[in-house]
Amino acid sequence: MRFQLIGDVPGIAGVARYYARVWDTTEDVLSSETLHCIRHAGGATIGAFDGEELVGATTGLFCPDGSVYSMIAAARPGVGHPLKLAQKDWAVGLGARSMRWTYDPLVSRNARFNLVKLGAVVTEYTVDFYGPMRDGVNDGDESDRLTVRWDLTGSREAHESEPAGEVTANAPDGEPLARTDGERIWCRVPRDVVQVRKESPGLALEWRKAVRGVFVDAFDRGYVATSMSREGWYELERQK
Repeated sequence: MRFQLIGDVPGIAGVARYYARVWDTTEDVLSSETLHCIRHAGGATIGAFDGEELVGATTGLFCPDGSVYSMIAAARPGVGHPLKLAQKDWAVGLGARSMRWTYDPLVSRNARFNLVKLGAVVTEYTVDFYGPMRDGVNDGDESDRLTVRWDLTGSREAHESEPAGEVTANAPDGEPLARTDGERIWCRVPRDVVQVRKESPGLALEWRKAVRGVFVDAFDRGYVATSMSREGWYELERQK
């Protein structure tokens, strides 16, 4: 596996096609023109290659505060973590101390990767971040997003605990959605929301609104999300 900055015309075009294929759309996710502009403005697209095959890519840019905003990332299973570390090396090499990005709060595998594998923290919930999306992954749903912040100067080990305390809300499947012990909050999401969207878009939207209610209220009260269990439970703690 090798990782490299991509800036040539054929390479950028290949990444644009790769992003469109992952998101199952014939339209641009990020066009070649946009990727070239990001590079020209000091950002970077990093590709992961198995031999000559592109098996992952991520694109980021610098922000006025000196942090890096990771706009997009996609990778074959097993490639995501080393690809993210390659992006971290690029960012740190240019002086960045933190990185942030957004992801769908209902996608539990991404939550576990971000919070447990990388040790990032969710700091913000935005309702319908992009507005309507027409790709094959998100079509028919509302585009709520969580913002994560990854400290590039140290490491944070995410602890996992069993949901405990009072049930404060039930999920669309009739099982507990949220619990609290008075200090921490736990919120459950579907095991595979992409499959739920395909089989029942209405049910997926019910999950969206239910989880939104828990997170918006918790964030308004000063909580952040710090962990995700294998069973699909977020853990939220009061921000320190």
